[in-house]
Amino acid sequence: MRRVAMCLAVAISIAGCGGQHEDLKAWMQEQGKGVKGKLDPLPQVKPYEPFAYNAFDLPDPFRPRKIEPLKGASKLAPDLNRRKEPLEAFPLESLAMVGTLQRGKSKFALVRTTDKDVYQVKVGNYMGQNFGVVVGIEDAEIKLKELVQDGAGDWTERSSTIQLAEADQKQERRK
Repeated sequence: MRRVAMCLAVAISIAGCGGQHEDLKAWMQEQGKGVKGKLDPLPQVKPYEPFAYNAFDLPDPFRPRKIEPLKGASKLAPDLNRRKEPLEAFPLESLAMVGTLQRGKSKFALVRTTDKDVYQVKVGNYMGQNFGVVVGIEDAEIKLKELVQDGAGDWTERSSTIQLAEADQKQERRK
């Protein structure tokens, strides 16, 4: 009996919900008649134009290049095939002359690097990053000739010196 009562209650509640939304449906249909959506036309599709890569003959920016002397009016050019000396890894500004030695007629200069290493230098040795060659050693200075490239690509010779470091500079370096 309980089952019958339950089924009757469900049937009555379903039947009661059916016809009350007719006015809502009529209103929705009437409102929808006046509304028309406007869409922009689709844009014109341009045909694909393939790009031809023509830079195969240009130098690769990620490959290191060797410095090659340009053919100019100057006959000066560094010897790029000779073996580099240890002091060519340092700029001249970072090298300091700390003394001289003399063995017979040969005179040597003592040069300290930023790594606190001391090297013996004689006339003809190379120093600095601009192909500098030692042309003279005196008690208080080292004379060099450097080869630098100008704006036109020509090599020019430039004179440089490294002065003997003074005593107070030596004490600062020891700290």
